[in-house]
Amino acid sequence: MPEKAVDDVMEAAVGAHFSGLRLEALRLSSPSAPSSPSSARASPAAAAHSNGTVYANGTAAGAAELASPSAARQPFVIGVSGGTASGKTTVCDMIIQQLHDHRVVLVNQDSFYRGLTAEESAHAQDYNFDHPDAFDTEQLLECMGQLKRALPVNVPIYDFKKHRRCSESFRKVNASDVIILEGILVFHDQRVRNLMDMKIFVDTDADIRLARRIRRDTVERGRDISSVLDQYGRFVKPAFDDFVLPSKKYADVIIPRGGDNHVAVDLIVQHIRTKLGQHDLCKIYPNVHVVQSTFQIRGMHTLIRDRDITTPDFVFYSDRLIRLVVEHGLGHLPFTEKQVITPTGSVYMGVDFCKKLCGVSIVRSGESMENALRACCKGIKIGKILIHRVGDNGQQLIYHKLPMDIAERHVLLLDPVLGTGNSANQAIDLLIRKGVPEGRIIFLNLISAPEGIQCICKRFPSLKIVTSEIDYGLNEEFRVIPGLGEYGDRYFGTDN
Repeated sequence: MPEKAVDDVMEAAVGAHFSGLRLEALRLSSPSAPSSPSSARASPAAAAHSNGTVYANGTAAGAAELASPSAARQPFVIGVSGGTASGKTTVCDMIIQQLHDHRVVLVNQDSFYRGLTAEESAHAQDYNFDHPDAFDTEQLLECMGQLKRALPVNVPIYDFKKHRRCSESFRKVNASDVIILEGILVFHDQRVRNLMDMKIFVDTDADIRLARRIRRDTVERGRDISSVLDQYGRFVKPAFDDFVLPSKKYADVIIPRGGDNHVAVDLIVQHIRTKLGQHDLCKIYPNVHVVQSTFQIRGMHTLIRDRDITTPDFVFYSDRLIRLVVEHGLGHLPFTEKQVITPTGSVYMGVDFCKKLCGVSIVRSGESMENALRACCKGIKIGKILIHRVGDNGQQLIYHKLPMDIAERHVLLLDPVLGTGNSANQAIDLLIRKGVPEGRIIFLNLISAPEGIQCICKRFPSLKIVTSEIDYGLNEEFRVIPGLGEYGDRYFGTDN
């Protein structure tokens, strides 16, 4: 792959700005919220499934959880914020259209405006609809809490011409795979932010937003231009500066140009699809850990999965991803507190790394991960296990060379691709026979198939798996899809 093509892919991958280290926040426990009349009719079975119980083994109970969509999948909640008329609804519509194979519902913060009293309605032009106090946040939290529990709710309908809720009309929202909460101030209240698995801020030029606001309020909400401009100058712009813009810092993803930024929306949808696949497995098997995804990581995956990439580029970007996986895996090792004196004479209370550690690579693809491990752990001992593939499923252990005291060490097992899990099973069996406790083994890989994860976790529930991405599955030839191809041949340049 030419150098310019590599640069183009990476540039496209970061078309949407992200503020790191929050995309992986998949919250597995439901926030507590009071029950509401709108959800009181939910069945006892549905309520029983909403308690967040996680099954870490392959029991029948775990299978029953998977069989029930509302029980197995806690909804993935996306918050979409931005200034008035910034294109939030357009972005939401584009996400919903592309996620057509999942159940997606849109909840508008505008539905939770407080109804004005008769006195307030008489002076509606003096009421600040862009202030946080204009919204009934408590009811919003109640409704979102029920939806997070996979329970149906009745969302109020707000009449923007009468400035009050329709007392007898509600919009029923059922349990869904994805919930999109959209509004100018959905990031303002921390309690609302805590419900979200992903936060998107739509960033659009102020002049464009004003033009859209004028068009919307005059056509859809029955207002004249002079009142729209007066309200914008007195309330909308000051509220944006005081409340909306400061909440931008909480966003995981910032989309410039709103709905016109198709590259950003496409990348977000790809990320959501990945998370929906990972969501269930991480709930069922709590020892499965996926490296926090960012658009840089997605860009590197795009490069190494490209069949036309050159071997040097494949090695370079694979090494970058492997280093991230290794660092993440090291974070699961035990530590001890350690106090040191800094050059300023101050006391710093830190931690000391785990000393009894070794790596074991499954030859030969696993050897590609050794350099990253050595770069992170100076002088680390590394063993090797060679397993020969016999047919599609059979595996035969051929050779192994392990540290003599491996039973006393924590083991980082290295193999970049987890497919069926058969080779890994053989390797883990060997380590356990050598005296390594199951709970001291951390299996590191770049990509994993759900079938392989299930195979390993059901047999070794105490073992940890750390991967950078979970793929869709295996094809009829037991190859990971979309996968990386023959990783060892591509990495060591023997694929020609």
